[in-house]
Amino acid sequence: MNSNTHIWFSLIFLSFISNTIHVLSSSSRSDSDSFSLGCGASSAGTDDNGRKWVPDTNFLISSENSLLAKAQYQDPSLPSTVPYMSARVFTSESTYKFSVSPKKRLWVRLHFYPSSYSTLDPSDSYFSVTASGLTLLNNFSASITAQALTQAYIIREFSLTPIQSGYLNLTFTPSSKHDGSYAFVNGIEIVPMKEIFEEATLVGFSDQSVNAQSSSLQTMFRLNVGGQYIPANKDSGLSRIWYDDSPYLYGAALGVTSEADKDVEIEYSSDVPRYIAPADVYSTARTMGPDSKINQNYNLTWVFQVDPNFTYAVRFHFCEFEVSKINQVVFDIYVNNQTAQSSADVIAWAGSKGVPVYKDFAVYVSDGPGDEELWVALHPSLSMKPEFNDAILNGLEIFKLNDTNGNLAGPNPVPSPMLLKAEAEAETKRTFVPPKSNDLGPVISGIVGGVAGFSVAVAIFFIIHRRKKILNGTESGPGGWLPLYGSSRSSTSKSTMSRKSTASSHPSLRAGGERANDAYAMHRTMLGIEEESTADEEIDEVSANAVFSQIVNPRGR
Repeated sequence: MNSNTHIWFSLIFLSFISNTIHVLSSSSRSDSDSFSLGCGASSAGTDDNGRKWVPDTNFLISSENSLLAKAQYQDPSLPSTVPYMSARVFTSESTYKFSVSPKKRLWVRLHFYPSSYSTLDPSDSYFSVTASGLTLLNNFSASITAQALTQAYIIREFSLTPIQSGYLNLTFTPSSKHDGSYAFVNGIEIVPMKEIFEEATLVGFSDQSVNAQSSSLQTMFRLNVGGQYIPANKDSGLSRIWYDDSPYLYGAALGVTSEADKDVEIEYSSDVPRYIAPADVYSTARTMGPDSKINQNYNLTWVFQVDPNFTYAVRFHFCEFEVSKINQVVFDIYVNNQTAQSSADVIAWAGSKGVPVYKDFAVYVSDGPGDEELWVALHPSLSMKPEFNDAILNGLEIFKLNDTNGNLAGPNPVPSPMLLKAEAEAETKRTFVPPKSNDLGPVISGIVGGVAGFSVAVAIFFIIHRRKKILNGTESGPGGWLPLYGSSRSSTSKSTMSRKSTASSHPSLRAGGERANDAYAMHRTMLGIEEESTADEEIDEVSANAVFSQIVNPRGR
């Protein structure tokens, strides 16, 4: 009897141990699917957000054609020395190999800081990157890209479909088209992710859709609209970075930013789980402004530089935290001059205030003159006669889908003529040789007079030129100075204005008093609208030239 009891206890114990080992093994496997590599680093390091980066040596299939290098200069705009101050440099094709889950989609993030490494010139670096056969970058120059976007460092983020083999091979190949070319990388992130993509309605073809779920994608833009920069460690579990949207606004019609009251709680659901976007995205927004008359005559518009010959998925994030009833705010959504959604009513979609929703649309950008831009615009849906003539947007994401050749790579951006001229002038100043001391008097007088005269001439030219562009409707928003993949961390000023009812001649301002009046006056001034002599009079007409944005239908070009 005792013998049988011991046998049963032994079997139960062995079964328990076996199950425990299986669970631990599965957990270990899941954890090992996520990697943060400080490339070229000799030891592990922690960035300023508290994330740990480990050396990349153990993940290289071969390392005889690579070297560890340290950046010779630390740009003050770097978010952290880790992983950007060390680099892995490749002089020939080299591959990293990662063990990953064959059932999970992956984030792949590549970090580049195009500085001088040893005796290498950053302008000599051209290379391609492939991920298990998918081309991520081709003839890529981090130096040219950083110069064109006026950024010190570059992050390229991709979302890959599950790798069925269970192994992700990331291959760096120096370009054969440039003598002495080399490849490099400062940081690599491999992060398993939940499936966040789905079918997106094809703009212009309401009965057709694009299945983003079956595609690999590149993140082109991820914006916290009306809010602040959100670092990776503040994201809702997917280590994403959310940027300020203000650099991409078109013209001077910036709308107003607002923030939810402390008592408004963001209520996620099974349709919109928390990992879709953090609460900080849904608790801030950009709206058109408090003046109903003005809002009827302009579009709230964003402009983005993109690569032609690709299909893009555009995700709009919405969450109402001021209004709570259907038909209070109804608006139309335009993507590249086409109606993507008419009569959008966030409350009708969500059911109540504080509940987030998102909508996906797809658009193909062809290779024609001016087609390297993607426009997004919102305008009140006047035909629905809403209580407030307004529109709202909380977040915006734009993803490039791979083409039929398994390619996501686009060309290197071209620095704007304005940027090249400014850099040439700066270089001239750096190489200027000062005259002898006894010649300084006449020289200084001449320089001061010349600079003063030149400054006045330039100021007059730009005022006239800008006024002509505005009056002709050709003033464009983002130019070559602005980032293609945003890096602005500045926050726009928050407004606590509520919306103005069409039945009222004045905005109902939650802020009240002088602060509210100042905000209202600023909104009118931004749009070039003079204040009426009598405060209670309606605005009879807003001329098209007074509104620095597109009128009703978004004709960007």
